[in-house]
Amino acid sequence: MALSMLSSLLFSSLLILLLLLKPSVAIYCDEDDCYDLLGVTQSANASEIKKAYYKLSLKHHPDKNPDPESKKLFVKIANAYEILKDEATREQYDYAIAHPEEVFYNAARYYHAYYGHKTDPRAVLVGLLLVVSALQYLNQCSRYSQAINMVKKTPAFKNKLKALELERSGGVTNKKKGHKQMDKKVEEDLSNELELQIQGAEKPSMWNLFAVQFLLLPYTLGKILYWQLCWFWRYQIKKASYTWDDACYLTRTCLKLPPEHWENINDQMKDDLVLKRLWEKNNMENYLAEMRKESKRRR
Repeated sequence: MALSMLSSLLFSSLLILLLLLKPSVAIYCDEDDCYDLLGVTQSANASEIKKAYYKLSLKHHPDKNPDPESKKLFVKIANAYEILKDEATREQYDYAIAHPEEVFYNAARYYHAYYGHKTDPRAVLVGLLLVVSALQYLNQCSRYSQAINMVKKTPAFKNKLKALELERSGGVTNKKKGHKQMDKKVEEDLSNELELQIQGAEKPSMWNLFAVQFLLLPYTLGKILYWQLCWFWRYQIKKASYTWDDACYLTRTCLKLPPEHWENINDQMKDDLVLKRLWEKNNMENYLAEMRKESKRRR
């Protein structure tokens, strides 16, 4: 449904853009022909174009001719000359004349030629990061809000609310309400106290945005490099024993568990897994064999 709506929206936007765009040739000299404005043919060389421009400028320049209409015509003539005196823009204009149906391609070439070199690439990068980050944050907010609304409808969440209400009231319930639904304001206040961790729809955070991550990239890379050097020095050079945290990291990596999954494992199971030293090949193979046997036994 969402994909279909997005496709329809994109199609409508492209259709509107197509209607608003001027014809390929008109983006250069409006409705006029650049060659006609200078009084030359399309086969004229650079010298002929230059002579034609100077001749017309003597006639229509505001300093020579105060007529307002003549001033407007001079602006058009000057624009036509700017287009035709440059080989690159003249080639683009000639292509637009020969292929007027390629509206988007001709428009893209025109705007790139006139505005592309004037735009600082750094400004473009910053603008792009800000736009993408804004869309990313809005998407996170939307997903989190939808997930929270779904969780609030589950019996498990309602039971947590009732337990929290009893805890706040010291175990005394409101007899007038009995088993009826609790007050909306109370429910909202209690809901705000519950920290909901929903996998795949985490609470929106500025630290996860592309723009912030890009700014922190040097620090992140430096931190990773420092960690790698410390690891190499401690365990490869000095041959020290693994600390508990590092042993947990190796175990989690061998099991290919995300950090949040590892945190949800109880301490006893963590101890058992770490003591198995699964980062050693033989131990990992034996563990996998045990898991397969256990799986078959359960079937």
